[in-house]
Amino acid sequence: MRLLSGLLLSLVALTPAAAQRTEGDHVIRDFRFASGETLPELRIHYTTLGRPRRGADGVVRNAVLLLHGTTGTGTGLVAPMSPLFAPGAPLDTTAHYVVLPDGIGHGRSSKPSDGLRMRFPKYTYDDMVDAQRRLLVDGLGVGHLRLVMGTSMGCMHAWVWGTRHAGFADALVPLACAPAPIAGRNRMIRRLIVDDITSDPEWRAGDYAQPPVRGLRAAMGVLFVMTSAPLVQHRQAPTRAQADSAILVYLDRQARAQDANDVIYAFEASRDYDPSPLLAKVTVPVLAINSADDFVNPPELGLMERLMPAVPRGEYVLIPTSERTRGHGTHSQPAVWGERLAAFLRALPPITR
Repeated sequence: MRLLSGLLLSLVALTPAAAQRTEGDHVIRDFRFASGETLPELRIHYTTLGRPRRGADGVVRNAVLLLHGTTGTGTGLVAPMSPLFAPGAPLDTTAHYVVLPDGIGHGRSSKPSDGLRMRFPKYTYDDMVDAQRRLLVDGLGVGHLRLVMGTSMGCMHAWVWGTRHAGFADALVPLACAPAPIAGRNRMIRRLIVDDITSDPEWRAGDYAQPPVRGLRAAMGVLFVMTSAPLVQHRQAPTRAQADSAILVYLDRQARAQDANDVIYAFEASRDYDPSPLLAKVTVPVLAINSADDFVNPPELGLMERLMPAVPRGEYVLIPTSERTRGHGTHSQPAVWGERLAAFLRALPPITR
């Protein structure tokens, strides 16, 4: 059913921990990107858990924006984050309205593989955050957030929210990133991923008839190294045969699941990310959490220690490597950091009724 706001809603089967769950698409007309390019219609897909609650002023006060990582989806966060949504948990969906959008270029939102391929507008993180805001305000009627929480790319989006839309949210929880430009090895790895795809002769400048499988497999191999953790992989594949089998299965699965052009756009979207000069604008409480075994954000760079003092009400937690951490993927392990999140949320002023 199309509503006047351009919002499409469809009910989805509920789970005990998720309360009311919906999925839908919000269509933004004539969306202008930072590059100056436009799309007549930009579709933003989303999942919501729970129901919005408005205060006496009519403003929604219990909304939480939960943001996914590069090549991920909002829906894909529901299962790993589900412990947070249970009754009595930090984001109990009987009390919170959790919004999980698919970012531009991801999932069921508008993306290059819909047809434009490499002619799709060259979106950035600023564009992705602006589209999230349009979804909230124009599509869902949410003009205020209790919390912005994001993983990896979504972590960086949380910092963009804090600097571009100061005060829109009561608090930020960025998981597995730094509020600094993508440089050094992090940028080099992203360059390798893109070049592996574009150097495959079958890529054909993005107008391929068949997926450039060789380039995609190489790119996904780099991504595996980027996001993996040695202790985890050694436990999962303690023999040579198991290791060989595991990585081949991973590459085969990822090469089938990903579109080459979508991957290029997703990794290039970080090219001008740099909230560091604006951190003083982030005046709401911030809980930034990284893990010591994160290959993407290695703690030895000292970025967080140098930058967090510029955040007026910022707290930084570095989780030591353990049997429970998952390298970069620790961002989706609430069992590891959930207690810290709960304490952080308890310290916030109560949700206004």
